[in-house]
Amino acid sequence: MNNIHSLDIGAPPKLPNRGLRVIPLGGLGEIGRNMTVFEHKGKLLIVDCGVLFPEDSQPGIDVILPDFAYLRNRLQDIEAIVLTHGHEDHIGAVPYLLREREDIPIIASTLTLAFLSAKLQEHRQSPPMITVAEGDTRKAGPFDLEFLAVNHSIPDGLAVAIRTEAGLVLHTGDFKMDQFPMDKRITDLNGFARLGDEGVDLFMTDSTNAEVPGFTMAEADIAPAIERVFREAPRRIVVSSFASHVHRIQQVLDAAVVHKRKVAFVGRSMVRNMGIASELGYLNIPAGLVVEMKQLERMRPEQVVIICTGSQGEPMAALSRMATREHIIKIGEGDTVLMASSLIPGNENAIYRIINSFTRWGANVVHKANAKVHVSGHASAGELVYCYNLVKPANVMPVHGEWRHLKANAELAIRTGVPADRALIVEDGVVVDLVDGRASIVGRIPTPHIFVDGMGTGKATEVALNDRQVLAEEGSVTVLGILDTRTGKLVEPLEFFPRGFAHDDDWVREATEAITKAMESGKTILDGRELERFLTRTLGRWMQRKYRREPVITSIVVDA
Repeated sequence: MNNIHSLDIGAPPKLPNRGLRVIPLGGLGEIGRNMTVFEHKGKLLIVDCGVLFPEDSQPGIDVILPDFAYLRNRLQDIEAIVLTHGHEDHIGAVPYLLREREDIPIIASTLTLAFLSAKLQEHRQSPPMITVAEGDTRKAGPFDLEFLAVNHSIPDGLAVAIRTEAGLVLHTGDFKMDQFPMDKRITDLNGFARLGDEGVDLFMTDSTNAEVPGFTMAEADIAPAIERVFREAPRRIVVSSFASHVHRIQQVLDAAVVHKRKVAFVGRSMVRNMGIASELGYLNIPAGLVVEMKQLERMRPEQVVIICTGSQGEPMAALSRMATREHIIKIGEGDTVLMASSLIPGNENAIYRIINSFTRWGANVVHKANAKVHVSGHASAGELVYCYNLVKPANVMPVHGEWRHLKANAELAIRTGVPADRALIVEDGVVVDLVDGRASIVGRIPTPHIFVDGMGTGKATEVALNDRQVLAEEGSVTVLGILDTRTGKLVEPLEFFPRGFAHDDDWVREATEAITKAMESGKTILDGRELERFLTRTLGRWMQRKYRREPVITSIVVDA
């Protein structure tokens, strides 16, 4: 593996004329905001443009975007955006990039473009869209593109082969090798082998399950677990899933038909996406199966199935609001909650809170830890090794994963014969050049997280998030003083407005005494701003010493 550490390198040099530059702006070292820029002959090609979802330590943040700064002065050089599939972590940031240039062509499969189009309508955007399918080829400036079918947890996934004068790149997107897929559409291993015979200069492979031995289970293998839930549930069944997991929801619908239950979709994205998937023929909904929520409310509990969003514990999603009893659907004794999705790193606490809440209300919660109700959409180690032996790449650059996933994937490649110095472990912002058949790390560009905070994009900073975290953990105190500028003395006792921690009259008295003593032992202060800084510093030191607390302190001094 490459010995150059990504933190020890500076800005990249000029790209050689016949070279291909690869710049990951997201998705490497994290699970989400997948976006890679390819540069060749002065033109740019983007593969995926997704979002990252916030963690508990990022309060108030809706989603996190890639940083588009690298592209901002070269927007007219972008030939196209290629989307490998329709998950949010691959398409969610497209509307934000289109704000920079609204006519960038989007190339993707039918379902992916349909999901994206619904999103773009909300943003009132209508870029050129080019529909492709497996086996299709397209030209985008100096990039010749070929698309191959791959199996994933959402239909219509595509790998993309990128041919340039610098060499051939094969980007798998997210994929696995399900041999019994729900839609009968298997990963095109013949195509992978054909490209391998042609000579793949750079293989960019999904790393998410690189640490998992063997082969990923088939989607159809969870059918018995779903069947058991439906057979044993005495009352209502509530199923939570990703709003794009068409295959999983198809299995739930099939079980509902067998057990004579009616189904309602809950959650805006769930209703929208399942409508799109049904209209395009990716989801088979028998006539009369799906009904409105109002109709479901009049049915007996044992006839009811509710399919909703919120499988990752998102606070505003339907499942979370059911757990906190803020939703019209009140889960109670005898109900069954089936959480049929993976657990994304960083969401563990939110998900366990939901499980505990439902359990407290008397529901039976079925999830990945106690039943086989989820299978991954990503290739495990055995599948990755199979692909390496099939493709025989000259260079490997693992993508889509945290550091441990990327490293495990690179080690698999090396075990199959890829030279260690040609298995590049890189993270967001690390620039890789493919020149004369060899890929190497040449530099690094900044790739900070760009936070979407309500209607604001990029305005929230790490400092602001740290302040929010301190407010959540330590509380705040506002101090108000009235100053006589002629004497430099306070004309009224200080007023304190603490929030977020326990306080009483003794606390106010002791805080006042600490500040008064400090003022008396120091120089005379005439300036209001200087007094504000003094009050903040003195109260902060006293709070830390006496209570081991570091609240956010705001001092306001008003002239008498």
